[in-house]
Amino acid sequence: MPGSLPVNQNIEILENGKTVRDVIDSKIKELDSAPFFVANLDCVLKAHLRWTKNLPRVKPFYAVKCNDTPTVVSMLSALGTGFDCASKGEIQLALSLGVTPDKIIYANPTKPSYHIKYAASQGVDTMTFDNEEELLKISSFHAQAKLVLRIAVDHSKSLKKLNLKFGATLSSAGKLLERAAQLGLQVIGVSFHVGCLCTDSLTFKRAIADSRHVFDMAKSLGFKMSLLDIGGGFSGTDCFVNFDEFSEVINESLDEFFPSESGVRIIAEPGRYFVESAFTLAVNVIAKRTVMNETEDSDNTESGPDRTMEYYINDGVFGSLSSVLNFPEVKIEPYLHRVKRDLKYKSVIWGPTCDSLDKVLENYWIPELRVGDWLLMDNAGAYTLSICSDFNNLKEHSFTFQHLCMPDLSPIKHCQFVPSSLHVPNSFCFAI
Repeated sequence: MPGSLPVNQNIEILENGKTVRDVIDSKIKELDSAPFFVANLDCVLKAHLRWTKNLPRVKPFYAVKCNDTPTVVSMLSALGTGFDCASKGEIQLALSLGVTPDKIIYANPTKPSYHIKYAASQGVDTMTFDNEEELLKISSFHAQAKLVLRIAVDHSKSLKKLNLKFGATLSSAGKLLERAAQLGLQVIGVSFHVGCLCTDSLTFKRAIADSRHVFDMAKSLGFKMSLLDIGGGFSGTDCFVNFDEFSEVINESLDEFFPSESGVRIIAEPGRYFVESAFTLAVNVIAKRTVMNETEDSDNTESGPDRTMEYYINDGVFGSLSSVLNFPEVKIEPYLHRVKRDLKYKSVIWGPTCDSLDKVLENYWIPELRVGDWLLMDNAGAYTLSICSDFNNLKEHSFTFQHLCMPDLSPIKHCQFVPSSLHVPNSFCFAI
């Protein structure tokens, strides 16, 4: 699978009161100690239904880079989403799973020439740009492309500021459009990205207003734009930002600057929104050590102040927990599987590699763990699997998956989706 590690995907329906935790229990009994994920596909489905209700005018193009698990991609395709692909490998994955080229936007403003050639050969025409050199490459290797100008917008309220790397300024947009016209290229729209995990809904309003300005600029140059891509930045959990609030601002802004009668098609590039809460990661404690603290007051036996416990688990920042480095503001909060112990110690959790950067948590108060204990981490579906490495040749990163559908199958039936490995009752008629 391009961009991720080998996986064993097993899919089942939860029936007779069986829960996700029950599946985790059974997997722990089956496996030696390898880390694994359990994915509840019901969360993906509910996220899709919420999106279509909250943002009826905005068609999601799932950001494959976020989590390229084939079952997730197949399910979202069956639900009618498009796909934001950033490389030849991601395009290949989407096409191999039956996604048609018109459902793909090649949303990378700086593409290798041979990736552009591949996109052209597969009929993937819609792609982004933000500089003149990219226009020259596209004119040479995919002159029939349908181009989308990515603009830089305010990202001050986002945790990951993507506009440091991508996006044309408003002052340069006119010159780029003029150059595209000189090269005989077709520019059909504008895109932007407010940055990952945006915390201010009004950022979208300002970005949509900026896009309207570029649309008007393009019209004066003879372009007839028909596509607005409002990018990503949507959280996968409401504990970080409120999706309902963001939806309201986006809808109002679209009605103001791009009303329905304008004929402009609206898309977005959500990633973590769909998958973050769907995945739970289970890791095993493989080693531990105790560091005694020098303290004058060791009378408080309720919180173990006299020592720091250091634990080593079989996944870390070079594996599926790289968000510790990439998104330090997003807190990882592991919890002990099943066992309850009262006394808590200040703890450090290390990953399995030899690098001292491989620190997952520090100053974390948890009950004492034993070697062989399991820790569970919820909300582990975004930017985990897709950016794992095998640093130190640690084969533990060959994860095993269990993808789950909850008992209420009627929405899935209505959407005409079922993975080929899912056994369902004869009373349900599914098709991909």
